[in-house]
Amino acid sequence: MAINLTQKERMLLEDQKNHEQVCIEKYNNYANQAQCPQLKQLFSTYASQEQQHLNTINQILSGQMPNMNNQQSQQANTQTAQPDGNTIMNNQNDATLCTDMLMTEKYVSGTYNTAIFEFRDKNIRQVLNHIQKEEQQHGEGIFNYMQSHGMYNVQQ
Repeated sequence: MAINLTQKERMLLEDQKNHEQVCIEKYNNYANQAQCPQLKQLFSTYASQEQQHLNTINQILSGQMPNMNNQQSQQANTQTAQPDGNTIMNNQNDATLCTDMLMTEKYVSGTYNTAIFEFRDKNIRQVLNHIQKEEQQHGEGIFNYMQSHGMYNVQQ
């Protein structure tokens, strides 16, 4: 079944495509810069998932309905012990990377929210909702990593 997109839907998808490309680039770059092996792995995992998102957006833009049955929502486990004194300096760089990616994920999730409401086709809305859920899981994973490493303290 070929998808007929409106001009507005196409524009929104092009925006999401650009956002996914930026996320892939940032996650890959930050995986190389991160000091903590766990954070490197987290960023690498998210880069792969962002590539899947980009592939999905490109499928829709080409007029094809993506098959979501094969895509599983995966969240990396980010619960770890508190860092020791030797890792505090490395945490500063890693904290900056995490903060930037958390802000990025908040923004991207919000743009998906807007796009979801603008699509006529229920199936495309479901696909975009699935991607948005994964973006939110990325944000949650980064938040959990930061909190468990003393980088994000929630006030009570």
